[in-house]
Amino acid sequence: MMLLDMAVSGFGDRTAVGAGETSLTYAELYRRAGVAAAHLQSDGVAHLAFVGANAPAFPVAVFAAAWAGIPVIPVNYRLGAAQVRELLDQHPDTLVVADETTRHALAGCGHPVVEAEQWLAMASAGEPAGEWPNDPEAIAVLLYTSGTTAAPKAAILRHRHLLSYVFGSVEFAGAAEDEAVLVTVPPYHVAGLANLVSNLFTGRRLVYLPAFSPEAWLATARSERVTHAMVVPTMLARIVDSLEGQDSAEVPSLRSLSYGGSRIAPSIVARALELFSTTDFVNAYGLTETSSTIAILGPEDHRAALASDDTAVSRRLGSAGRLIPGLEAEVRGPDGAVVAEGEPGELWVRGEQVSGEYLSHASPLDEQGWFPTRDRAWFDPEGYLFIEGRADDTIIRGGENIAPAEIEEVLVQHPSVGEVAVVGLPDEEWGQRIAAVVVPAEGHQVDPEELREWARARLRTSKTPDVIDVWAALPYTDTGKLLRRQVLADLATEPSA
Repeated sequence: MMLLDMAVSGFGDRTAVGAGETSLTYAELYRRAGVAAAHLQSDGVAHLAFVGANAPAFPVAVFAAAWAGIPVIPVNYRLGAAQVRELLDQHPDTLVVADETTRHALAGCGHPVVEAEQWLAMASAGEPAGEWPNDPEAIAVLLYTSGTTAAPKAAILRHRHLLSYVFGSVEFAGAAEDEAVLVTVPPYHVAGLANLVSNLFTGRRLVYLPAFSPEAWLATARSERVTHAMVVPTMLARIVDSLEGQDSAEVPSLRSLSYGGSRIAPSIVARALELFSTTDFVNAYGLTETSSTIAILGPEDHRAALASDDTAVSRRLGSAGRLIPGLEAEVRGPDGAVVAEGEPGELWVRGEQVSGEYLSHASPLDEQGWFPTRDRAWFDPEGYLFIEGRADDTIIRGGENIAPAEIEEVLVQHPSVGEVAVVGLPDEEWGQRIAAVVVPAEGHQVDPEELREWARARLRTSKTPDVIDVWAALPYTDTGKLLRRQVLADLATEPSA
């Protein structure tokens, strides 16, 4: 609430969210949050869940919950009704704000459900609540992890975590009045929350795109004269594919394009840099438990890597960049000791924005406050962070630890390969054998044996895939993370020779 209060004081009449008749100024957002908070308090609501796509109702919900002194819970609206109900049942005395489609699916869920437009209308008339709580230790958000390797858990983000992230990463009132950010990351993703609080703090207008398609993204960026945008790697790849054969994306207003959330092939980034030649690119790496971004590969890093003939510099196009101020990191081996520079291991981080707490689960923080990201990573001599993937994904073949990402980077460079996922299958002799699932590039066919030879020429024999399957598509979460456990499950039920 302090962030919103500062923003209202600085630029209250500026548009905060939306465009035209559906827009809200900073002052209007502030007032509606206050009125909604009064309703939450009078009704004895203990949790406010938001189940829907990006819309002006989401920022009203976030700040109304903060004003009322209760947590907001953004829930994945793409889950089945039974799954949403299962999550909601863990939070008693919850009011659910849902879009029209989801509201009908949640009928009879055991919690009061209000449609998003009704929620906004209710918040437009009445008196705001009194003074909001000022407890930095209070829970601001309960945000469920994506659950790509285990069942989703509710990560606890306290007000002090989010404040630390904002104060350490953006400048108050740093945006000009004409600046607008296009948000396509859904509310239940930490980047959706981070986009909201950080952009409002800078004074930038938020333009929401409820459903992503490359055509809609480009059209909206042009029509709304968007200056900043954030996408997940699968979105960036689809935007690049949609511009096949063109020399420019033709979005002259776009000054900055950030991407993050999962790995992306450097070749896609390089092509995007060509299409958006006047745009600054930023790769942001973070986790739900760290209140979003903890490392950034900035615009100058992108340009230097693209132009350099030095392998050590050019390979940084595939890195996560350097840690942001206030963050510490260590890479530890299996024995818990810090490994040498350049050696891979598990990434541990520490800092004021790092939570590392889960609802109804033990904290994984060690005695010194270090959080295990469960990402396998390493640092180069200049402090650039390289993420190889989840530590759980490591393939152990004949006692050798093999990162799937190393093999994937080689395979995706083959002209016939559009996407690739590498996993380890059980093997009696070697412990695990390497399996690669590839999706052909458009207009190409994949020859598994030719692809094996391609890998063998660029990797050691021990890292050449034993199995190569060709699929029409790979399974991803809604936010672009590869579901490796689904790949493994499908390979187990439909083994390939």
